[in-house]
Amino acid sequence: SSNPTEWAAVAQEVVRGNVDILLISPERLGNEEFQRTVLGPIAPKISLLVIDEAHCISDWGHDFRPHYRLIERTAKSLPPNVRLLATTATANDRVMADLHSILGDNLVVSRGDLARPSLTLQAIRIPDQAGRLAWLADTIPGIEGSGIVYTLTVRDADLVARWLRSKGIDAAAYHGGLDDDKRVDREDQLLRNELKVLVATPALGMGYDKPDLAFVIHYQMPGSVVHYYQQVGRAGRAIDSAYGVLLSGSEETEILDYFIESAFPSRDEVKRILDVIERSETGLSIPKIMAGVDLTKSRIEKAIALLALESPAPIVKDGTRWQLTAAPLAESFWDRAERLTALRREEQAEMRDYIACPFGEQMRFLIRALDGDAAGIPSPLLPPLAEAASEATVQEAIDFLKRTNLPFEARKRWPDGGLPRYQRAGMATGEVNGTIEANRRARDGRALCTLGDAGWGEKVRVGKHRDGRFGDDLVAACVRLVKEWNPQPAPQWVTSVPSLRHPQLVPDFAARLAKALGLPFSPALEKTEPRPEQKAMSNSTFQARNVDGSLGIVPGNVPSGPVLLVDDIVGSRWTLTVAAWLLRRHGSGEVWPLALSMAGSET
Repeated sequence: SSNPTEWAAVAQEVVRGNVDILLISPERLGNEEFQRTVLGPIAPKISLLVIDEAHCISDWGHDFRPHYRLIERTAKSLPPNVRLLATTATANDRVMADLHSILGDNLVVSRGDLARPSLTLQAIRIPDQAGRLAWLADTIPGIEGSGIVYTLTVRDADLVARWLRSKGIDAAAYHGGLDDDKRVDREDQLLRNELKVLVATPALGMGYDKPDLAFVIHYQMPGSVVHYYQQVGRAGRAIDSAYGVLLSGSEETEILDYFIESAFPSRDEVKRILDVIERSETGLSIPKIMAGVDLTKSRIEKAIALLALESPAPIVKDGTRWQLTAAPLAESFWDRAERLTALRREEQAEMRDYIACPFGEQMRFLIRALDGDAAGIPSPLLPPLAEAASEATVQEAIDFLKRTNLPFEARKRWPDGGLPRYQRAGMATGEVNGTIEANRRARDGRALCTLGDAGWGEKVRVGKHRDGRFGDDLVAACVRLVKEWNPQPAPQWVTSVPSLRHPQLVPDFAARLAKALGLPFSPALEKTEPRPEQKAMSNSTFQARNVDGSLGIVPGNVPSGPVLLVDDIVGSRWTLTVAAWLLRRHGSGEVWPLALSMAGSET
């Protein structure tokens, strides 16, 4: 999947019979051109079909690699004399039953021993982020060899890697947000022991093998025993002893619940997507669906992918557009969604039971959960690690979290359809369509924290939702942020994003920040009409419409120099985009956005 420039040449060689083994991703099976020009011609010549990580068909397919479901159809379409080999390291009885039903009852099963005597397992409950960061910094240098720290989110992978580097530990982040070359380079660095630790999301998953990995540590609890066993099992494969430690934090349940709840679309979401497609005679692209359905792009894409994989499918792709077919969505789709959602809840509860196990019982628990033979499991080879970090390191972690700030990119394009309310009001013509002109665009901004996170995040939440005022400590923190950021050309004045719900909250903070920076404050923007909060909107198109026409300029209040534009929470970035556009149109200099916090997720 990472060599698209070679696909055409490889396909030619395959069809000519010059390739003995063809390695493909399951997604390739869903490509019509591949089916027609490659798979069709060679199908009679295939003698062996190998399915690696076969548990994905049963266990991960619905929310990780949905195209694994195509393997069933491919296997059934091949000649009956084709042999099939399915391999996996994590198949309990439920998974094996699914594989039998999907791949055929004549499967011959060979199961190895699940016990890993070289692996010493431990689970430690450390609710707060600072405590876990401190534990990592205190503990990792004392473990000989290199290893992996797994996080549930990209943001935490970057955060943990930065923290460990600040403590003199060779660490790098690894996640799906990196390009292929960078991911491969970091995999190789770990293989060569040039890194002490690779901090990774589950994107570092299937197929990665470093036999001398000395530790695998989880920064948060994974969602299931199957996932955990596969990830922690990367440690100690070819060395006498290794650690596998699970650190359990307070935020993990919310993250895992989000993964469970977003795995399948709801009935209402599917109805809205199918209804908007049905209203179009020629079908709709994903951006056009987004314009008619207030769901995130990723939510729409996931729903579309799942619907298209049904057999028969209620939708079909024609070029870039999706159209309805005559086939209704079968009720079995919802039966599977409900069954797997309930199963994910059970798996999460099982992992909480694992955390409660006393030291020395973890391996036995995992093997029983995977339906293996837990008799005769030896005692751990290594002693338990300390369960708490030093107070000094915890304080350093707290200070680090308070120093951490988050860059965010300014939007560079207007939404599809532009901003019609501003256009109708005569405030804009064609300038709010397509690319945002450089002299009308905000610069890249900074946020002090993520809302609710350790460090400043909880203080921002309390200030906004309980106290109705942001404290002077947040002013001081933003002063430090601006000085470290040092945007150039430097801001010469400060303004704020207005609100009708909380008319004094942000202006009061921005005025105090301006005074602390030695700059004048000018209330240059006004809210012209009430609108729902941006967090009530799900996708970018609807968020842009929600801002369209709602902001105006206070005449005479726009100085000409660069400006620091202050808001409390940044999420969609459309409010800051429109505010910057208005300020630049009315004579301000460069607009530097500063937010107290990022919302929990970007859309």
